[in-house]
Amino acid sequence: MSGAGTEPGLRELLDRPGLRLGTYIGEFSSHGLGQILATAGCDFAFVDMEHSGFGFETAAGVLRGLHGAGVASLLRVPSGARHHLQRAADIGAQGVIVPMVGSIDEVRSAIAALKYPPEGQRGVALGLAHDDYGVAPIADTFAVANRRVCFVPLIETAEGLENCEAICAETGVDAIWIGHLDLTSSLGIPGAFDDPIFTEAIARIMAAAQSAGVPVGQLVMRPEDGAACHRDGSDLICYSSDIWLLRDALTRGFAEIRAGRD
Repeated sequence: MSGAGTEPGLRELLDRPGLRLGTYIGEFSSHGLGQILATAGCDFAFVDMEHSGFGFETAAGVLRGLHGAGVASLLRVPSGARHHLQRAADIGAQGVIVPMVGSIDEVRSAIAALKYPPEGQRGVALGLAHDDYGVAPIADTFAVANRRVCFVPLIETAEGLENCEAICAETGVDAIWIGHLDLTSSLGIPGAFDDPIFTEAIARIMAAAQSAGVPVGQLVMRPEDGAACHRDGSDLICYSSDIWLLRDALTRGFAEIRAGRD
């Protein structure tokens, strides 16, 4: 069958056991970005619309470049609103991350918006980016799309923590993501990652995910933190961001040049 998401993507990545590495994209949308990431050995990119200036048109271009280079995509939408979710699916997001998910009702609503009948109530638009602009029988297109589009709730609030077991166990949840900074803020200990309240929260989420058999993703700033998170059970490690990688590399390089100029 042609069209309808024929290239390997996030679903295949999630089905593959072991460590999977990615990075955060929230500033740069260069046409060569996907190939640059692929050359570096990047498995996936976390493309952000919640905390960036990216609109759907920009995000669509970024996704196309990633997929063309064989890099899987996770697109964080601005909110869990139905129109945000459906547009994310229509522009070809392989995985949709929804911020601030707190309840099982929010999970079910998101899944309904992302899946075609009989699994959901996604509005039908065929032959677009999510179908790789191809044409196939409608029943086949629905089945491929429902398998291809993955749903990843962000657990980053006290409410989400309280409901993490039900969220992880819900049919249609393909992975979860831990929003560590927002979670500490919601728990009243902003940035206190060593606080027992936070470490116990992480342990609870990890146990819920392990029990449900769903992968866990986290953002880390240092390679050693990524290795530690993987040892603790996280499968999807998002290392740094386009902004911070450029900034930090320039900072180090400039410092070394200044130190060695005399």
